[in-house]
Amino acid sequence: MPLLTEDFKEKLISIVGPENVEDSQSARLVFSYDATPLYQSMPDCVVAPRNTEEVAEIVKLCNEHKIPIVPRGSGTNLSGGTSPVNGGIVLHFRHMNRILELDEENLTVTVQPGVITQQLIEFVERKGLFYPPDPSSMKISTIGGNISENSGGLRGLKYGVTKDYVLGLEVVLANGGIIRTGGKLAKDVAGYDLTKLIVGSEGTLGIVTEATLKLLPKPKTKKTLLALYDDIDRAAETVSKIIASRIIPATLEFLDQPTLKAVEDFAKIGLPTDAKAVLLIEQDGDAETVQKDMEKIENICYEQHAISVQTAKSEQEAHALSAARRSALSALARLKPTTILEDATVPRSQVAAMVKAINEIAKKYDVTIATFGHAGDGNLHPTCTTDIRDKEEMERVEKAFAEIFEKAIELGGTITGEHGVGQMKAPYLEWQLGEEGIRVMKQIKQALDPNNILNPGKIFAKETRKRVILHRS
Repeated sequence: MPLLTEDFKEKLISIVGPENVEDSQSARLVFSYDATPLYQSMPDCVVAPRNTEEVAEIVKLCNEHKIPIVPRGSGTNLSGGTSPVNGGIVLHFRHMNRILELDEENLTVTVQPGVITQQLIEFVERKGLFYPPDPSSMKISTIGGNISENSGGLRGLKYGVTKDYVLGLEVVLANGGIIRTGGKLAKDVAGYDLTKLIVGSEGTLGIVTEATLKLLPKPKTKKTLLALYDDIDRAAETVSKIIASRIIPATLEFLDQPTLKAVEDFAKIGLPTDAKAVLLIEQDGDAETVQKDMEKIENICYEQHAISVQTAKSEQEAHALSAARRSALSALARLKPTTILEDATVPRSQVAAMVKAINEIAKKYDVTIATFGHAGDGNLHPTCTTDIRDKEEMERVEKAFAEIFEKAIELGGTITGEHGVGQMKAPYLEWQLGEEGIRVMKQIKQALDPNNILNPGKIFAKETRKRVILHRS
């Protein structure tokens, strides 16, 4: 039954105009799901504010009437984070998509939440500057979405993730109040770090309407190499050896053979599909350091029995390799009707053990799982190609992923390195944080959003999945 009365809709229209309030079946359907399979819920209305003041007025109205409100970017998240499980309003930032200021003296850029990630990256690079966070969805993902999920990317190993580049925020709270956190400061320890609290909170604590981001000087040069292995364990062990040698590449990506075959079939750039595993490694910086690092990395790869190590001969070839890696999810999605991509993350020293465990678990439950990911920071993406219509297989898929999450925790890791908790991971969060950890997080949520209107139904599951796998003999 719809939550919104005609009077409520009229009040929304008075705030943003009739052209920015949509409640047709088709408009609601478009915003009922994100990039996560199996999760879909219809909103009652889609609203597109034009500025922070309109966001604040919408939130005040929703808080007064206890109407759920879900902030949304491009919907590329992979944890069911923007599906409106309790109906209500989806807040879409298509109008708030401007780069407001580039401050070259302080090396910052200030943007609205609807700015596309790649557009921002290209904009600052034209000025000789560098914004490192680069999620694979950067061609369509928004900065607001990146902040909500604390997105990572291929360059996370060397440069970190979104939270490492958010200096300040403008945030609308659940009561409609507007706060500013942080600023263009290299150092600021005045009070609680509210900026970091909001980043990664998945729209459950406040709605970001503006962000000030840190920039770096653009690296002078970059080299890319591809190392091929006929033993998947050797490839995984190479990752640990490179890091142990005190070399931190810009990217250190892993693809197993099933992923490699799917990517080559999709991208057709001549990838060697007979290899059991591939490492894609990039280093950037000054030319001399890059050259020395890549020579050391090449030697380590051969010491770990790589069957071939090839350096990209041109910038175009290097770009093609990186683009092919970014296409891994799209390539695998062509194989079956349903594709479930996860991001169990472990300490870098445990990458080999985690890859081996994923393969054993896939065999145990008779499901198809390809593995790729940011191996340099331990962030692996086991990806299952399946069919949602096969209920018996889907049960096995769920059991396989539950065991993968348990194994990641057992190895000192986490149930999610960059995709967030959302709906999908909520039942498993207590496995990692414990009852007391969940209690503290719920208290923070209650304090900032007592009426539970901001993206309700996310992060905290009604029931926690029983742990039946760990502590096995």
